[in-house]
Amino acid sequence: VSWFFLCMGNLFGASWAYVELGWGGYWAWDPVENAAFMPLIIATAYLHSVMIQEKKDMMKVWNMSLVLLTFVMTIFGTFITRSGLIQSVHTFDEATLGYYFLGFLFFIIAVCSVMIVWRLPLLKSKNELDSFLSREASFLFNNLLLLGIGFATFWGTIFPIISEAVRGIKITVGPPFYNQVNVPIGLALLALIGIGPVIAWRRATWSNLKKNFHKPVAVALVGGAVLYPILPLSNRSEIYTFIAFILCMFVTSSILLEFFKGTMARSQSHEETTVGALGSMIWHNKRRYGGYVVHIGVVMIYAGIAASQSYGTHIEKRMKIGDTIEISDYMLRYEKIAAVQATSVKTRIIAQLAVERDGRRIWTARPEKEFYKGQTQPVSEVDVRSTLASDLYVILADFSEDDSATIKVYYNPMVSWLWMGGWVIALGTMVCAWPDRLEQRRRLERLKRQEIVFSPAQE
Repeated sequence: VSWFFLCMGNLFGASWAYVELGWGGYWAWDPVENAAFMPLIIATAYLHSVMIQEKKDMMKVWNMSLVLLTFVMTIFGTFITRSGLIQSVHTFDEATLGYYFLGFLFFIIAVCSVMIVWRLPLLKSKNELDSFLSREASFLFNNLLLLGIGFATFWGTIFPIISEAVRGIKITVGPPFYNQVNVPIGLALLALIGIGPVIAWRRATWSNLKKNFHKPVAVALVGGAVLYPILPLSNRSEIYTFIAFILCMFVTSSILLEFFKGTMARSQSHEETTVGALGSMIWHNKRRYGGYVVHIGVVMIYAGIAASQSYGTHIEKRMKIGDTIEISDYMLRYEKIAAVQATSVKTRIIAQLAVERDGRRIWTARPEKEFYKGQTQPVSEVDVRSTLASDLYVILADFSEDDSATIKVYYNPMVSWLWMGGWVIALGTMVCAWPDRLEQRRRLERLKRQEIVFSPAQE
């Protein structure tokens, strides 16, 4: 549940930045954004590796370390926000609490380390990894990739502090660094999302691999062949996006195939209708199929990020009444600008642009700037037309008394897939977290069999 709220917090924060900050994007690898992202990444690693502990009584020390590291990263994020040591639009410039959080950070690191060492005899695992071709191994690789993304993000976040301490010059790390490092790791992680839940426990045979993956691989290859002549592949970013789309098709088809096989098997064994079998199957395996739904949401987010980052375009133009801007298959005509006294303390400057496609008017964009009494800095209010295929994002950047204005227009493909993916994740999490008495009894029985006893009286 805490993972869900942290995940939704990141997505709502990205949505807020997209709509309210008026710069055309939703994620800038800002230090405070990173501060919320790092605990989410580590907590995600824990959610996967703890399944190995439940099933195979393995990785107890590793899982405990991940839980504690998630808490440490949460406090570290608070330290970044409140210390003012790292520049961000979200930090508190005159904050005085930073050193208290730094001291608390060192304190919890020391306490967590002592706790793990103290409980090490009770945390030793009885089983070992049997094969690298197994679900356990795929989850372990998943953990390593997630921690790789977390470490790269952590290093980029603290690098300005390190560079200033060592060389006396604060060197800021921008989005190119994060994208160059995290995108390849993220693609490998996407592939594992399709492999991990389907591959066999303990040891997978080649026949098992062929049985489970030949259809998803075929779908991905056919999809890639269809997309190859359509998508531009002129730079590294576009190649990464092409690979991401292929992997998205692979993961989605492998998940849907699991739903199909499970539904058909239950329908035949219990003589239920297809819809009834699907509902019963999900109800009796909430964590498994809820997790699949979460993975579909993650795939949607991957697709939205890949398309918007590689194929998005923007134009900025100084316009007079009647001037036009063409972007993608849209044409925007600047019609008018007007001042509206909204309240006694707020004045709105609203520009109006007609948006046409194929010679037909489809929308009227009204970006604006708001001026508040006693403040010199205006607030931009963008106007966005969002569809499944793309967003048209219009900003009033500047204006003059002669009614001319500087207009920025962004064409962002598939951004809405991020927000829809978030709601799919919410649905999957609700399914996973729905109370299940049978599953609770199974967990208690597993705990008794594993004899996990942390009470000092029973040591």
